[in-house]
Amino acid sequence: MSEDSSTLLAFFKAMANESRLKIVGLLAARERSVQELAQLLALREPTVSHHLAMLKALGLVTARHAGTTHWHKLNPEVLRTMNRTLLDTKNVVALAAAKSDPDKKTLSAFLDDAGCLKSIPASRKKRLVILKWLVGQFEENRRYKESEVNKTIQRRHWDSATLRRELIGHNMMRRKSSVYWRTPQAEWKPYDAA
Repeated sequence: MSEDSSTLLAFFKAMANESRLKIVGLLAARERSVQELAQLLALREPTVSHHLAMLKALGLVTARHAGTTHWHKLNPEVLRTMNRTLLDTKNVVALAAAKSDPDKKTLSAFLDDAGCLKSIPASRKKRLVILKWLVGQFEENRRYKESEVNKTIQRRHWDSATLRRELIGHNMMRRKSSVYWRTPQAEWKPYDAA
């Protein structure tokens, strides 16, 4: 997916929420604080802050600090640029042609910004995505001591015993006499066979 398509998709997701649309409308009139927006929209301040963070990530909203108050305003130039992008037919066509990558979506849901696993997915299908990512931390054609396997896994998640067993259970790794190695992908078991 092109950068323009990704930006458009993020814009559509952000603007598909009624509260965010109202925030954009209120900020188009003038600069406002989180407290004022919360009162006008009958929302809690943390909810408004969450919506504002999404709009700021797109560059649609900017903020300035005045004492303890954060003032937010609409960035009209970004809105104009987005409008021009929306009117460019090739960008909209590219959105339709782009294929969704479910593995990427699962990884972004379960990995934090530092690339650590937030939790082990309960869904076997999602867990398999995580295991494929995790086995990528190991070199092919190399033997590992169990302590090395644990250390590598623990850089990504504290529960090395569970994840090590899962890697073995899916034939992604093999072990013999406390020595582990990564297997070829053709030998891996799908999520419904493990």
